[in-house]
Amino acid sequence: MSDAGAVSAEKPSVKRAEALNLRIQEIAAPILQSHGLELVEVACVGQGPRTVIRVFIDKPGGITLTDCEQAHRSLSPALDVIDPFPHAYTLEISSPGLDRPLRSVQDYRRLIGKPVTLKLREPIQAQWRLVGAVAEVDDRGVTLAIQQKKTTETIRVEFDQIALARRKVELS
Repeated sequence: MSDAGAVSAEKPSVKRAEALNLRIQEIAAPILQSHGLELVEVACVGQGPRTVIRVFIDKPGGITLTDCEQAHRSLSPALDVIDPFPHAYTLEISSPGLDRPLRSVQDYRRLIGKPVTLKLREPIQAQWRLVGAVAEVDDRGVTLAIQQKKTTETIRVEFDQIALARRKVELS
């Protein structure tokens, strides 16, 4: 019985956290867009005065330190207005990184011509993982150009078939 109580006690806090993340996204997205930046993700971690609001941003060509500073200067006063916590918190602005998970159609479109790694929910042609260049993207899926020994094969993968997708970072 105590386990059931613990689960039901967590649900409201999870719902509150999701609602707070959504509220921060609603505030942050238009502010960032006005600076030519895209909101990738908001994550609130920690508790009490150790709470950290992490805002991940991106733009074509990548994020600079100046972009992060500008976003921080613009978002900080806006978040102070909604006062998301009854205590102090830290606002962090950063790039999501080159190898971040791909979540949106826009993430895939930005990588047309670039290599990605897809981990699949079910195997395609006996493969659980596909590596290839993004050839085409639409609202339902992605087409990869996969280099075979001497040929290139294209494979269509619906988004609901993808468990995890990341840009394949090649170090030179």
